[in-house]
Amino acid sequence: MLKSKTFFKKTRTGGVLKIVREHYLRDDIGCGAPGRAECGGAHGGPALELQPQDPASSLWPRPHYLLPDTNVLLHQIDVLEDPAIRNVIVLQTLLQEIDVLEDPAIRNVIVLQTVLQEVRNRSAPVYKRIRDVTNNQEKHFYTFTNEHHRETYVEQEQGENANDRNDRAIRVAAKWYNEHLKKMSAENQLQVIFITNDCRNKEKAVEEGIPAFTCEEYIKSLTANPELIDRLACLSDEGNEIESGKIIFSEHLPLSKLQQGIKSAVYLQGTFRASRENYLEATVWIHGDTEENKEASIIVQGLKYLNRAIHEDVVAVELLPRSQWVAPSSVVLQDEGQNEDNVEKEEEREHMLKTAINEKMLKPTGRVVGIIKRNWRPYCGMLSKSDIKESRRHLFTPADKRIPRIRIETRQASALEGRRIIVAIDGWPRNSRYPNGHFVKNLGDVGEKETETEVLLLEHDVPHQPFSQAVLSFLPKMPWSITENDLKNREDLRHLCVCSVDPPGCTDIDDALHCRELKNGNLEVGVHIADVSHFIRPGNALDQESARRGTTVYLCEKRIDMVPELLSSNLCSLRCNVDRYLCMLFHKNVVFTILTGSHQQILSVFTHRLAFSCIWEMNHNAEILKTRFTKSVINSKASLTYAEAQMRIDSATMNDDITTSLRGLNKLAKILKKGRIEKGALTLSSPEVRFHMDSETHDPIDLQTKELRETNSMVEEFMLLANISVAKKIHEGFAKHNLEIKTDTAKSLADSLDRAESPAFPYLNTLLRILATRCMMQAVYFCSGMDNDFHHYGLASPIYTHFTSPIRRYADIIVHRLLAVAIGADCTYPELTDKHKLADICKILNFRHKMAQYAQRASVAFHTQLFFKSKGIVSEEAYILFVRKNAIVVLIPKYGLEGTVFFEEKDKPKPQLVYDDETLSLKIEGTVFHVFDKVKVKIMLDSSNLQHQKIRMALVEPQIPGISIPNEISNMDINEPEEKKRKLEK
Repeated sequence: MLKSKTFFKKTRTGGVLKIVREHYLRDDIGCGAPGRAECGGAHGGPALELQPQDPASSLWPRPHYLLPDTNVLLHQIDVLEDPAIRNVIVLQTLLQEIDVLEDPAIRNVIVLQTVLQEVRNRSAPVYKRIRDVTNNQEKHFYTFTNEHHRETYVEQEQGENANDRNDRAIRVAAKWYNEHLKKMSAENQLQVIFITNDCRNKEKAVEEGIPAFTCEEYIKSLTANPELIDRLACLSDEGNEIESGKIIFSEHLPLSKLQQGIKSAVYLQGTFRASRENYLEATVWIHGDTEENKEASIIVQGLKYLNRAIHEDVVAVELLPRSQWVAPSSVVLQDEGQNEDNVEKEEEREHMLKTAINEKMLKPTGRVVGIIKRNWRPYCGMLSKSDIKESRRHLFTPADKRIPRIRIETRQASALEGRRIIVAIDGWPRNSRYPNGHFVKNLGDVGEKETETEVLLLEHDVPHQPFSQAVLSFLPKMPWSITENDLKNREDLRHLCVCSVDPPGCTDIDDALHCRELKNGNLEVGVHIADVSHFIRPGNALDQESARRGTTVYLCEKRIDMVPELLSSNLCSLRCNVDRYLCMLFHKNVVFTILTGSHQQILSVFTHRLAFSCIWEMNHNAEILKTRFTKSVINSKASLTYAEAQMRIDSATMNDDITTSLRGLNKLAKILKKGRIEKGALTLSSPEVRFHMDSETHDPIDLQTKELRETNSMVEEFMLLANISVAKKIHEGFAKHNLEIKTDTAKSLADSLDRAESPAFPYLNTLLRILATRCMMQAVYFCSGMDNDFHHYGLASPIYTHFTSPIRRYADIIVHRLLAVAIGADCTYPELTDKHKLADICKILNFRHKMAQYAQRASVAFHTQLFFKSKGIVSEEAYILFVRKNAIVVLIPKYGLEGTVFFEEKDKPKPQLVYDDETLSLKIEGTVFHVFDKVKVKIMLDSSNLQHQKIRMALVEPQIPGISIPNEISNMDINEPEEKKRKLEK
């Protein structure tokens, strides 16, 4: 059956365009329930259970399916995801109770097409979660296309708005289901229960004979699953205001007024970034394309001016008069998370921010007047149990210090104490010090490696789920080998003495090198990069998943791959002469294959690898005479660590081809590096650490800063040269020429850093370079068609890209595709030259790269805690990096460890502190601290606060009475007050 819709649209030129849309209706769409063949559904069989084993409901004890409306899906997904909730019919019209729906107890749910379409329009993250749940066969969720079923489709009536039409469509579908199920079997008592939080819609459903309940009513009726109540979202800010009732915050302006104010420049729109060090301060980075707004930021200080904005929200701010501007605070303030709403105490702490400051340090200051877009997510952390006995209301402390504590209601507080949990925010009333939320999931015991690793991956939004079957289906079928077709348009370089140099234990080897002397006396140098783009074709599920992950994430004990292991550690990895999981037995011309590992796929034994090669002809002064690029096939002759390669270079007895090649590469690399530095490239510093793990427990037993050898620099130089050469080639093929880029600023900075040497203070230069690194803006990916400033400041290179790591960076895969087109080795596709789509990819990659860095740092921090937990208290020399009003930030060279030494502690007399913002010094009881001063500190694990176990540092030298601690202090002395408190509570 065909229906058509006709409407008229006005064009930009003032004309009128008539649009006719056809809408097909069918009567062969399955209901998803077992019974008749035609009702099995269009997706390969019935999705719903014939006899649902649902949790016992005191409201409806008979077998039933659930049919939620849009707002239930949107807000209660945490419950719907529970395994107990099954046999759910999802209409394409649904959204609010997604946290509840995801609970294992919720099964047999019908999701209507109407509901699903609304969810997709209103929340992409919830839509994805719903799709994931419907794909889980154990949950028995069924998507019913009611909008194309002849008996459930409804047209919008005259005077009826879209929302009322959709509500009616859901009721029509629910009524049809009950009548349909009755026809299927007269004895069958199966019915569909309509779940809605809309009182008006519920009343109409009951009038029409449809069983209907609110989500809260139904969940509370599941007597066998009382824990589901904790996962219900609080839907009304006003309905959940605390009893004290005092208004703390001003009302947020409606979106219409905010948009008008932004348009007239009364308000400014930007992204709200909370401070990690001071919970009463934030920065709003202003959005805008004008040069004036491009890098503009506004400081927001004080609880009332922050006005319930949460980190990463898009907000509207009002700029305060210049007389009310403030300077970024130098005070380190942490929210102590008291259970009572002590606003007066917050006001006292705000006075600490407003001390006398230099007029030059004042920054534009504002207040949040409204929220344009909430960017809330599920948060990991711990429960701070209320001191009130039998209380169900408790505070949750997020792991991310930029997120405020969240008030939740739970009946499982005792069971959740000392555990890492996930909580979602539901709203933030004007009279509540903290936002309201609900419990989502229990992750495990605090301090356990598996739990803490899961927390840091979730907190940094690192995709780490196993690759789906849809993604794995695009991998090469095994056994795989290079075919004649693969060799077309490739240069055979298997005769070259190619080798790789990487950290120990590396299996995802992206790059290999070679160097040989030519007959004309010049040198040929090649960088060979794994041809990952050969295996990942544009647009398929494998490509989309790689783009979503963006980068491989390296934690202390594990690696989160961007691409499946078959590619990252086998087919693409440029390893030498290693039989991967397979041995070959040859007997009378018959080949037998025997699996020798846990992998269930036969993996290639051949060491020939497909590569993308950048080859230069150079003279002995490292001057490039010719450059060419080619798809190739190589055979790596050696996979070396940095130490092994260095040993070969330094050996007086080794003169084989590999060693000769390495010496040639190392000699040229030194010349290249010298040339870069002379042009102004910066040699910066950032302390990197390496853990030595116990082979049985996998706990860290030693912590050292990484040793850098000449071979590290050798590999780096040729990777940089390859990236620059590729950038130039792509630019020639796809962009404009003759860009004027100045590099004198970087040169002057590099020269000044080189001159900053002190014989009496050898570590000074390293400290300066560490600080310079902190000041540098993070290099980001961008599409050349959207910007014209290609200069890489730190490398002093007029143009740069990423080409050398396609196994672990999706950006390199895109660059490989561009280079292949530029040299005629592959064809292009529309998305590759669409600058707007490439710009969107760049945004995702920049975000993933940033989150990967944060996750890696968090992993190092956690393993550092484990190290000092077993090591106990140690004393070490340190240097001051920053001076704050109430603390100093120090760096310990031995461990590459950074920490804060506080001089004010709770429940202790406050020392006399004098902070000088001009000289950046802090005077404490007569002793003055400056940046770069040498001190001695005690390092210990402070486990007094389970919410945030941390490495604590205390001053040992110089000795200041009442401030410095004696050498003989123990862990028990540090944690004693809290230990005593816990014992008393027990």
